[in-house]
Amino acid sequence: MKTLTSTPRADGFHMPAEWAPQTQVWMVWPERSDNWRLGGKPAQAAHVTLAKAIARFEPVTVAASAGQYENARRQLDLPNIRVVEISSDDAWVRDTGPTFVIDASGEVRGVDWAFNAWGGFDGGLYSPWNRDAELAAKVLEMERCQRYHTEGFVLEGGSIHVDGEGTLITTEECLLNRNRNPHLNREQIEQVLAEQLAVEKVIWLPDGLFNDETDGHVDNFCCYVRPGEVLLAWTDDPQNPNYPRCQAAMQVLESSRDAKGRALTVHKMPIPGPLFATEEECAGVDQVAGSQPRDPSVRLAGSYVNFLIVNGGIIAPSFDDPMDAQARDILAALFPDHEVVMIPGRELLLGGGNIHCLTQQQPAPVHA
Repeated sequence: MKTLTSTPRADGFHMPAEWAPQTQVWMVWPERSDNWRLGGKPAQAAHVTLAKAIARFEPVTVAASAGQYENARRQLDLPNIRVVEISSDDAWVRDTGPTFVIDASGEVRGVDWAFNAWGGFDGGLYSPWNRDAELAAKVLEMERCQRYHTEGFVLEGGSIHVDGEGTLITTEECLLNRNRNPHLNREQIEQVLAEQLAVEKVIWLPDGLFNDETDGHVDNFCCYVRPGEVLLAWTDDPQNPNYPRCQAAMQVLESSRDAKGRALTVHKMPIPGPLFATEEECAGVDQVAGSQPRDPSVRLAGSYVNFLIVNGGIIAPSFDDPMDAQARDILAALFPDHEVVMIPGRELLLGGGNIHCLTQQQPAPVHA
């Protein structure tokens, strides 16, 4: 498909909110043995559970490598799920897949951001990442969507959330990190976001969740639930390393106005844990130079905010934690028109993220 030289904003396209109607959700089959324990088999089982949960509400497309295609196809031989063969370096399609944009006539296109595995050779999580860098273009080709490419501008989809009405939330910890776009300042980064996503206002939270190896992706920390309302990971415990991060985020959110001039309503979502990988779980991960090591002493960045909104449903992680029931109740209250489905999130968390990080929604070509 054609790669356009214009920008989405110039062409009348914008990134819709996650609650806008969707045609499908994209996933990538995990197999990387230096990230997923035991050759990725427990993570594959978790992905089957996740794909099944989403497929109750809308179609799912799972990209699998040639070597894993037959295994994935057999395990996902379920209604509403298709498996396609696309090579990749790992499964984080939120960050490697395209960010879809839509216009008033209902046409869907995609933004293909530059990708450097969350920091390149300055804190990145693995190398090489060339197949992940090609994934978005392949998805757009398969969907016959025209492509915008931000040559030289690094961004992961998990580092942004939008309300679909001109406001974007992100973190300084990620987007202003020297290992993403060191040649650009805050205002220049805002300009790229404005052109590619047609947003008018960027709200900068200082940091994301403690120990988030993505350098503080906002989708693990704070998300929109509807225009003018956000859900923020929260702790009241001053001993929790997330406490100062939550306080700083709350100060920004309470003092901000969105693109429409609205003050934000901030809902709080308790942080589970503390959660840690066991020695056995860490021992199941292959040790490879340049890849993120796994250590049972490192607190995991578990978060109930890392959920996905689908057509009529909320797919959220549970952690076999006392907070699970409270998290479900909060989500049910915030999304009264959606069915809340919680699935075990621990295996996904062991790989460094969760449900939202491992999915990418494709908006439906609805007419405004």
